[in-house]
Amino acid sequence: MTALALLGRGRRGGLGVLGTTAAVVIVAAVVLAVLGPALTSADPDASDLANAYAPPGPGHPLGFDGQGRDLLARLLTGARTSLLGPLWVVALSMTAGTLIAIAAAWFGGWLDSVVSAALDVVFAFPGVLLAMLVAAVFGPGLSAAVLALSVAYVPYIARLLRSAALAERRKPYVQALEVQGAGSVAICLRHLVPNLMPLIAAQATLFFGYAMVDLAIVSYFGLGVRPPAADWGVMVAGGQPGVLQGYLAESSLAGGCIVVLVVAFNVLGERLSDDSGQGAAFGPSRWWRPGRGGTA
Repeated sequence: MTALALLGRGRRGGLGVLGTTAAVVIVAAVVLAVLGPALTSADPDASDLANAYAPPGPGHPLGFDGQGRDLLARLLTGARTSLLGPLWVVALSMTAGTLIAIAAAWFGGWLDSVVSAALDVVFAFPGVLLAMLVAAVFGPGLSAAVLALSVAYVPYIARLLRSAALAERRKPYVQALEVQGAGSVAICLRHLVPNLMPLIAAQATLFFGYAMVDLAIVSYFGLGVRPPAADWGVMVAGGQPGVLQGYLAESSLAGGCIVVLVVAFNVLGERLSDDSGQGAAFGPSRWWRPGRGGTA
């Protein structure tokens, strides 16, 4: 076993060194996003062409972009939209996917068949493409992209959780509760859903990273968060002219933030999947990537 694998495993039942490091990175990013305005006095949207591509200086430790805007202020402000958007995607898609999965697994029969057929139809639309189509129809904006990606992620989540819910549905304790006269809703809310929560939490963490990448792509093409608003995807696109002139800071810093956080969410999600006891059977990152093809 390699040293990296040993670090990743850590103690049994724990996150390990890699998982703990990923969690610390995520918490630090959230804290910086919340406290961003208090950490710098610069206006992230204030443009001063006299400072275009100016190097770091007192009060501006990261320098300026091509419009003369403070890069640190824009990175900190952009962290909010870059984290808030994926949070809404995960909350909406996980809620809808969990409800659909539990209903299909519990009642089975024709409902399960209809749900499976509907999910197969939605599978045909990659998440990023669906978000771009919605933005093209209803106009660019974060809300349209969040809604589209939420819809696109539901079938992946529903199919994943349906398999786990079916296994839970067949366990003896469920049959015992039914014999005692417990209702379906009570059993699902008090027992089935809590038993699925470790898997749900693990998948929500993984999907957060996927949603961050997809929303950054949508914003990169100008269909999500619109300039001059600060967003990491917008900053990657806005820094491209500077890259051609040798000014790499804007694109590289924003892109680096995306990469670091996506890796952190994936590492943490993998560790949570392993600790849930179902990572090998249900971990999505081992089989497919939402909106990138593959099977579920």
